[in-house]
Amino acid sequence: MKSFTKAIALFSFVVVFTAFGYSQQGLKLGYIDSNEILSLMPETDSLQQELKNYANYLDEQMNTMAMEYQTKLQKYQENVATMSDLIRQTKEKEITDLQQRIQAFQASADQDMQDKQQDLFNPLIERVKKAIDDVSRENNYNYVFDVGTGAIVFYENGDNILPLVKTKLGIK
Repeated sequence: MKSFTKAIALFSFVVVFTAFGYSQQGLKLGYIDSNEILSLMPETDSLQQELKNYANYLDEQMNTMAMEYQTKLQKYQENVATMSDLIRQTKEKEITDLQQRIQAFQASADQDMQDKQQDLFNPLIERVKKAIDDVSRENNYNYVFDVGTGAIVFYENGDNILPLVKTKLGIK
């Protein structure tokens, strides 16, 4: 329902904007694929590697916890028949607690990955946004559509400003 409403709003915007565009002779449209420009930035590879290294570190921690869980569970299963009720309950609580810690760690690690990605890529994204703004102003664009965000926009009569932004950022 939410996406349907979003699609209707986008369609309405395009219809109104198209009608407005035909009535204005000086309207200049442009488009860019922000994902493409980000992939062309030289810093992207090193930032992605840093993010991958962090993900590997978190995976190692998770694997260590998982191995500890498997070891405790296996020992419990091998010895459960010979355990007293008190020892059995204690071991079950240990296993349950470890399982809960693993789940909490996984949730925390997912959030940490998102935070790390934002910390690493936000300065780069801001630099690209500024370059797009600068190019748009310098070349008198009224509107520039980002076709890399997944929004479907008709841009046949617009100009791809990717080469101009690449030049502004010093990318060949």
